[in-house]
Amino acid sequence: MEINDGEEEEFEFSRNYFLAKELAGSGKKSTRKISDINVVDEQELRAAAATIELKHEKEINSLVNSYKSLYPKWVFELRCGFGLLMYGFGSKKVLIEDFASTALTEYSVVVINGYLQSINLKQVVIALAEIWWEELKTKRRTSSGVSSKFQQPFNSQSMDDLLAFLHESDVEENDSFVCIVVHNIDGPGLRDSESQQYLARLASCSHIRIVASIDNVNAPLLWDKKMVHTQFNWFWYHVPTFAPYNVEGIFFPLILAHSSTAQTAKTAAIVLQSLTPNAQSVFKILAEYQSSHPDEEGMPVDALYTTARERFLVSSQVTLNSHLTEFKDHELVKTRRHSDGQDCLHIPLAADALEKLLSEINQ
Repeated sequence: MEINDGEEEEFEFSRNYFLAKELAGSGKKSTRKISDINVVDEQELRAAAATIELKHEKEINSLVNSYKSLYPKWVFELRCGFGLLMYGFGSKKVLIEDFASTALTEYSVVVINGYLQSINLKQVVIALAEIWWEELKTKRRTSSGVSSKFQQPFNSQSMDDLLAFLHESDVEENDSFVCIVVHNIDGPGLRDSESQQYLARLASCSHIRIVASIDNVNAPLLWDKKMVHTQFNWFWYHVPTFAPYNVEGIFFPLILAHSSTAQTAKTAAIVLQSLTPNAQSVFKILAEYQSSHPDEEGMPVDALYTTARERFLVSSQVTLNSHLTEFKDHELVKTRRHSDGQDCLHIPLAADALEKLLSEINQ
């Protein structure tokens, strides 16, 4: 029987495969472990990555600037009831925040950082309800003009009641809304089905608009047909920026790197830089208190509010709560229950890391 060249090549491949498996099985197993690898400090690795020169910077800036001509169109589409979904290679954080700060000045904007590991959507919805309540009052809508079941405090109400308030409380202006900016709506803190369902219901509220970004190619699998076309009502925009994921990447550990006290403080300092100056100052008050009272459970919320108000950093408890929500979302602050029953705020850093953070803030 003749064997053609193709069959002979296939036979040779099969024989070599099983021969290699036999030889591998007869050898000794390696005693090497991943823990034996001499890993580099994460701070050094990130510093080395930061020195990588960005190529085609001129062309990238020209590309990003070209998107600014779309701002009026994006605002018009939001006013028409659509949501905006940005996709494409590169971080879209700077682009979306520039759009919000320059083109949405007439509207209130709430930012959700979906790249965080955990996000409390209930606190976000409470903040939205408080903002919308204040807007109703500025439009000379008194509490008597709103249904009696929508009364403050909002933190005692259910998600269903809060969503109903955002949907049903009408105002004379049809295009009056609160805009939610969601960086990485497909991020780890929002990737579960329950979070996406709440976001979709939130997007369908008559006084809420969403501007979001995605970076995972499988992100559309998070939604069904109803969510895409009826609730989110997306307008898709391909806006590649080719910008590095500097902020988003902070919250993901680097391979073959280990953290240190200096890196922990540096990471917290970088996160603080993304917050408003007032928020940074409020956090500094808390950090200084914890540094000078190391044996206490933390700083009482009332004490923080009093100090912050004396320094003209906040005007109301609502403002302070919005700052605290940001801190908790970024995992900069945790809440502890004091022995006397009151809530205290604690920064989850070791004493040396906290001192390092304060020196970073004061620079």
